[in-house]
Amino acid sequence: MFSFFSSSPATNSMPTLTATLTSNATNTTIPTVRSRKRKLVISYVYHYLSLVYEFVYTFFIVKPKQHLISRKRNHTQISNTATLATTSNSRPTTHSKGTLQYYKGKTLVLDLDETLVHSVRLGSQEADNIVNSCIKRKQIEVQGEKQSLLYQVYKRPHVDFFLKTISQWYKVVIFTASMSEYADPVIDWLDQDQTMVSHRYFRQSCICREDGNYLKNITMAEPDLAKVCLVDNSPVAYDLFKDNGIPISSWIESPNDESLLDLLPLLDALRFTSDVRSILRLQRFGL
Repeated sequence: MFSFFSSSPATNSMPTLTATLTSNATNTTIPTVRSRKRKLVISYVYHYLSLVYEFVYTFFIVKPKQHLISRKRNHTQISNTATLATTSNSRPTTHSKGTLQYYKGKTLVLDLDETLVHSVRLGSQEADNIVNSCIKRKQIEVQGEKQSLLYQVYKRPHVDFFLKTISQWYKVVIFTASMSEYADPVIDWLDQDQTMVSHRYFRQSCICREDGNYLKNITMAEPDLAKVCLVDNSPVAYDLFKDNGIPISSWIESPNDESLLDLLPLLDALRFTSDVRSILRLQRFGL
C-alpha cells in the first residue's frame, strides 16, 4: 500500500492529488504564454525606442542646427545674403533626408507555403483532413507536362490584413521554392488588385543544396542587406543571410493562429532602423 493511505484518510488525499494535477497543468502552459508575451514586449520596445530616437534626432539635433543657420544668416552682411541663403536652405534639406532615409526604401521578402498559405493536392491522403470552415480557401489548377493537378489552398488567418498593412511600410516581394505554375495563381489570389506584391521569385531563382533544401538569395530583391529582411518558416531558406532572417512558425490549419499579427510590431520598428541586421542579429542571443 502507498504511504499516504496509511498516514491520512482517503477524503483528505483527494484535494491534495487534485491540487497537484492542477499545479502541473498550470506549470506546463505558463512557460509558453510567458515566452510569447516576452517576444511581444521586446518587439514593442524596439518600436518605441526607434520612435524615441527619431524624436530626439529631429527636435534636439536637426532643429537647433536650423536655428543656428537662421541666426547666422540674419547677422551676415547684405552683400553675402544670396550666398548664405542658398547654404542655409540646403542644410535643412540634407538633414531632413538623413532623418527619412532610415525608414524609406526597405524591402520585405516573404515565403509563401506554410508562411502565408497552406496547400494540399486534391486526391492525396492529406486532402481528407477536415479543415475549419472559417478558413478561406480556393481551388487552384496547375497544368503539368502530362496532366493537370488540383490544389486546395488555404489562407493563413489574418493574411489579408497583414499584406495590406506591410505593403504600406515596405516594398513587398514573395520568394518561394515552389514552381511558378503553382505559385503564380496563388499570389494572384492573395493580391487580387495587383497592388501589394512588387516582385515574385520562384524555385528557379533559389540555390538548391545537395540535401535538397532551397536557399534564397535575397540580394535579388534588394542588393543592400541593410534594407532587406526575409520572413520564412524554414531557417534554411535564409542560411546565406542569417542576420536578415525573421522566423515564423509553420502553419497548416489552425484557425486561431496569430503569428502574422505578432510580427507587425517588429516589422513596424524595423522600418525606422538604419540597418535591419542590427536588430535581427539579436535573435541569436535569444532576445
